[in-house]
Formats: sequence, structure tokens, C-alpha cells
Amino acid sequence: MTAIAVAEATFDEQVLRSEVPVLVDFWADWCGPCRMMAPMVDEIARSRAATLRVVKVNIDEAEEVAARYGIMSVPTFAVFVKGQLTQQITGARAKSALLRELADYV
Repeated sequence: MTAIAVAEATFDEQVLRSEVPVLVDFWADWCGPCRMMAPMVDEIARSRAATLRVVKVNIDEAEEVAARYGIMSVPTFAVFVKGQLTQQITGARAKSALLRELADYV
């Protein structure tokens, strides 16, 4: 399983109404660090599939969603629990560092 691409039309259903915590990877095609993080995000999606939904939102295709959550730079990782934004992490980092920051959710 890999991260699920989510568009503006499906964001509320896939993220805000999820029964499990959701890690949202806000990214863009032109973002080198985003491309570097993509395999790690997919690995987190595979290894934590039972307890965490992982989705990707392309900020160029979902500008309203990005604006709603104040996404000013990418990659930005946001955690939603029961429809509420509970954590936001901006910038690329090693998988181990990202997992440490997400320890309460993964």
C-alpha cells in the first residue's frame, strides 16, 4: 500500500471523516525534497496501514485545502485525528526523525 492521492473534492471524506488518524503529505511536483520524501511516506503507509491512513495532497492541484491549513512551504506533514489538525511538521527529514515526531500517532 502506498499513500493515497487526495484532491480537494475528496479531502473532507478521506481525511476529516476518517476513523483512524491521518498523515497528510502536502507536496508539489516541482519540490525536490518532496520527491526525496515520497518513498519514506509510502513506506510509512505500508508499515502503519493498520493504524494510520497516509494521504498525499498536491498543493498546486488543491490550493483551497493548502490555504485552509496555512501550508506555506512543502513538504509539510499534517496529522489529523477525528477531523482535527493535531500536528504539523514542515521540511524534509530522515525517516527515523519523522517517525520520532509522529510517535504519538504511528
